[in-house]
Amino acid sequence: MKNFWVRTASATVYAVLFLGSIYASQLLGNKLVGGLIFTAFLLFVTCGCTFEFFRIVGKQGAVPCKWLGYVYAVAALLSLSGLVLNQEIGGFRLFGIAMTLLPICFALAAIIQLWNHSEQPFRDAAYTMVPMLYVAMPLGLMPLLHESYNVLVMLIIMVWVNDSAAYMGGSWWGKHKMWPRHSPGKTWEGTAIGVLVTLALAYFVGPLFNDHIAWYHWLVLGLICSVVDTLGDLVESMLKRSVGLKDSGNIMPGHGGFLDRFDSLLVIIPFAFVYLTLFVQP
Repeated sequence: MKNFWVRTASATVYAVLFLGSIYASQLLGNKLVGGLIFTAFLLFVTCGCTFEFFRIVGKQGAVPCKWLGYVYAVAALLSLSGLVLNQEIGGFRLFGIAMTLLPICFALAAIIQLWNHSEQPFRDAAYTMVPMLYVAMPLGLMPLLHESYNVLVMLIIMVWVNDSAAYMGGSWWGKHKMWPRHSPGKTWEGTAIGVLVTLALAYFVGPLFNDHIAWYHWLVLGLICSVVDTLGDLVESMLKRSVGLKDSGNIMPGHGGFLDRFDSLLVIIPFAFVYLTLFVQP
């Protein structure tokens, strides 16, 4: 019972901080200040996830260039956030420029390995890049959805509901393990229940959050959130299990670290952003 209340308290603090940063513009009546607060929160999460990732791969014997990894991650997040905070800098052209810089970023990471005497220099150069690609760029897409507050919040709620429904469904009816090698607790029954509940939520509640998005688009977004949520969680579990860890950190008592809390969103947001951009946005 004590653990239940600890988990509940830490989850409440997390939800308040996350949603509060998203709605800061409306709460303060200042778009710029609100955008800066949201970006600051994402910057904090990015640095936390980067720290945990480097700690995990360090247990594998990897020696990435950590300072360069932090620079890349912070620069990627701030560049994408700048598309919203400073529209006159060229819009999506900045994103295109960032894509062309990726080969240069990897080349610099590889060149630095010449002085590190690493046994696997290309692996370590690749690990230097991972926080930027896996953490910062997905989180950096969130401010691009920041103007559609309710859409972003609904995506987050669908992820939370899917996790809760899958957990409870698996606890009550789960019999067939889904992927025991990477996540022994996940079952096909729990996953199916999570998908059905999330689709129902998307259909009935999604239009209440944004009635400009048709119900069938909400269903697709619900499917993305439920299916990709599970896969994103399995990817992070695969990373942790490779070094024998249960949690990526302990920033949230009872819930784990930054990566444990944001693993699904790191994979979902790019899929949802692309779908919204290609098929929903005018």
